[in-house]
Amino acid sequence: MTVELAAAEVGRDFIRDIVQADLNSHKHSQVVTRFPPEPNGYLHIGHAKSIALNFGIAQEFSGRCHLRFDDTNPTREEQEYIDSIQADVRWLGYDWGTDLFYASDYFERLYGWAEDLIRAGHAYVDDQSQDQIRASRGTLTEPGKNSPFRERSVDENLDLFRRMKAGEFPNGARVLRAKIDMSSGNINLRDPVLYRILHATHPRTGDTWSIYPSYDYAHGQSDAIEGITHSICTLEFEDHRPLYEWLLDKLPVPSKPRQYEFARLNLTYTLLSKRVLTELVRGGHVAGWDDPRMPTIAGLKRRGVPPAAIREFVKRIGVAKANSVVDVGMLEFSIREVLNKSALRRMAVLRPLKVLIENYPEGQVEEIEAVNHPDDPSAGTRKIKFGRELYIERDDFMENPPKKFFRLSPGNEVRLRYAYFITCREVVKNAAGEVIELRCTYDPATKGGNAPDGRKVKATMHWLSASHSVPAEIRLYNQLFVKPAPDAANFAADLNPQSLEILTDARIEPAIAEVNSSDVMQFERQGYFVRDPDSTPERPVFNRTIGLRDTFAKEVGGKS
Repeated sequence: MTVELAAAEVGRDFIRDIVQADLNSHKHSQVVTRFPPEPNGYLHIGHAKSIALNFGIAQEFSGRCHLRFDDTNPTREEQEYIDSIQADVRWLGYDWGTDLFYASDYFERLYGWAEDLIRAGHAYVDDQSQDQIRASRGTLTEPGKNSPFRERSVDENLDLFRRMKAGEFPNGARVLRAKIDMSSGNINLRDPVLYRILHATHPRTGDTWSIYPSYDYAHGQSDAIEGITHSICTLEFEDHRPLYEWLLDKLPVPSKPRQYEFARLNLTYTLLSKRVLTELVRGGHVAGWDDPRMPTIAGLKRRGVPPAAIREFVKRIGVAKANSVVDVGMLEFSIREVLNKSALRRMAVLRPLKVLIENYPEGQVEEIEAVNHPDDPSAGTRKIKFGRELYIERDDFMENPPKKFFRLSPGNEVRLRYAYFITCREVVKNAAGEVIELRCTYDPATKGGNAPDGRKVKATMHWLSASHSVPAEIRLYNQLFVKPAPDAANFAADLNPQSLEILTDARIEPAIAEVNSSDVMQFERQGYFVRDPDSTPERPVFNRTIGLRDTFAKEVGGKS
């Protein structure tokens, strides 16, 4: 592992209890887990839970965790996904060392075992179409019907299967099915498909194969080949476990792994269906797999979410046996908690409104000292230029404020952070009646933000020097969906039209523009922000990672 996780990061759960019991009883001398993604898309926050569980258990119990790509469907798999998955696992803080494997590494052995099943009378070649097989499988209340090809002889099945392998038949012409029980109460045992004909180029094996194993067939046998002791997967595979065990019992596998299921991650305002995520990208609803609105690991990284926050979130939600929905606020809390400790403070004005301090000497510029982190003296301080012309946040001024508006308004005095008290004396408007400038005065005796006479103000506002700040583009991201439980079948109807707002005339401190790193910063009173890869020295671009408090749920009428 590349990250030494503190003991406090590791929780206890029923799977860890099983692993501990197996080691105590000497059932296994070493724990071997695996994270087995299909390389047909980018990883998302749900995968992070599985990654943390499998790699975390291996680390905690001095075992090892394999990264294995279950690459059995070449029509949907790409090298791009393989590369991104490896990068994401490492970014989360885990490493598989030399234990990188692919199901395609075992294609020859899997094929040989399929012939063993045929010889033993446990598999047969079926000429029915996919629709016919589906129709004859039955329902939860009605048994299935035997295929008319179920009783083919061993010799005929072997001949047809070898010809399938040789590429003699077109896609869909035939499949290899396990011969189990078409009346089983578990539909997964009703003669499942083990191999299908697929004339497609595989990313690793090229055109060597014309048939490919099903996920159910390749997965358990790959576990057995690698000596996996605890095959940990999500609850949707619980009904597949009898098939997993049936195949292990019928084949001469070198080990007998055991499958355990845990609840998958479900988040409010989020869809984690790979189909939906793929359609979001292909339909142009987002800018790509790493769009910061996406729940992908790549999207979270681009948004500035630290890996430590994801690990802390996974620890908090725990590992359960029953599915449930986690409030996305718990993830956001973990993000804020980590960033509050680590992010340096800076000032940025997202929607600038010009302020002219009329009694400040023309041409004078002074340096104001500002702290980099209020809770960490070792972070030091920085200098900010202060002059006659400033920018404040447009939302910090109201010409006709309501009763409890304590920020700047005509005749009202406020504090400029680290600097002086100012009072608004005049409002300048354009021909359209829009406020374009404020004429203010300052009290020179309040330098540093305190009045020697002890008078108090009710608002402290951030600001920037007009001539010493840097123009920047700021991208404000909100939840991608407006409903806590978006409809996966019609997800487009639940998309949030305000999930992205781009501010093109923002102003930032020079200290922000000068640091070309991926470190997240807190823009005071605004939230946490990170430099985007689109950023250039001429035009800095920053993404909002998260606000200082949750306002989205309130805006859409949900529970905050």
